[in-house]
Amino acid sequence: MKTCIMFLMAAIAACVFAGCGSDSEFDSGNNNSTPAYHVVSLVNGDLGDKSFFDSAESGLARLSADGIITHRTIAMGGDVDDQPVWLKTLYDVSGSGQYDLIICGTYQMSGYLDEVAGQYPDQKYLIYDAESIHPNVANILYKQNEMGYVLGVFAALMTTRSDFDRINPDKVLGFVGGMDMPVINDFLVGFIEGARSIEPDIRVDTRYVNSFVDTATAKALATQMIATSRCDIVWGVAGLSGNGAAEAVSELGAWFIGVDSDQEQTLPGEIAAVTLTSGLKNIGDSVVWFFDQWQAGVTYWGKTVSLGLKENGVGIVTTGNFRNMPFDVQNAVIIAIQNVMTGKIRVSSTFDDNTGYVTSLRDPVLP
Repeated sequence: MKTCIMFLMAAIAACVFAGCGSDSEFDSGNNNSTPAYHVVSLVNGDLGDKSFFDSAESGLARLSADGIITHRTIAMGGDVDDQPVWLKTLYDVSGSGQYDLIICGTYQMSGYLDEVAGQYPDQKYLIYDAESIHPNVANILYKQNEMGYVLGVFAALMTTRSDFDRINPDKVLGFVGGMDMPVINDFLVGFIEGARSIEPDIRVDTRYVNSFVDTATAKALATQMIATSRCDIVWGVAGLSGNGAAEAVSELGAWFIGVDSDQEQTLPGEIAAVTLTSGLKNIGDSVVWFFDQWQAGVTYWGKTVSLGLKENGVGIVTTGNFRNMPFDVQNAVIIAIQNVMTGKIRVSSTFDDNTGYVTSLRDPVLP
């Protein structure tokens, strides 16, 4: 049985820089002639999402620039039709014997990794934002429910400020999720609990794209939220798809909240201007930490590391547009962060043993 280890990471920057493009493969250079580790990263999507996978790539790029690794990133596509490629590629790189570490992420890869890692017991793997059952796999999880709670507090405080630009008198928030599944709903659970802690009667219009790479559908969903439900703040938790929701928000006069990295820094100017803040899932920083630990002789094979606000594994952006928010709102957000970190507030999770909780929380607050 895996051991869940809580650790205190070194200070992690609030802003995670975006990755470098969306080519199907990326081979890094290295200014160290004898790198410590040869690494391949398998992306079950595409680079250029300005969010989840770009965050992971930013950490690998930093490690490469520091001469700690050489790395190759293979972007395998994120559609359902691409999934056979995910498994084949995982088998190919595992059987090649070329890599000290094979990295992948998301729950969509965990089943494939369970199949392959058991057949290559001498190969080391790292999976982020998911878990595997094998002793040759290190696992990193993130407490996105804690991040969601803080953003729920923030969004509820802002949607009640009808004197603020682009805020209407209705108390309705929007949530565009990639898929209706536990990790995405973990964001949502925290978001609703945080929002209701401020405004018990608030409404949250929750809709799912059923894809992490379908910007058109996400844009259509966000358009309906704003036009029909009168949402004035929409949180996009859908990877690349979320960028479509951001486009709708910009065009229709609402506000956007980003996810995984500081999307104010990566989205086009007119969309960045309406991005209030972003929830941070510090994937790149956690990957850097993992290699720092490995170099120091500390390993996590067969173990799970769980990172929340206290460990700087998740957070929110408190720079940029956030600093233009009312001071009392900013202060309330800081207090919420402190309360979660100290345990004064415990945020529910979809990973708790509480069958049906998501539905019981989500459905009653629909507009």
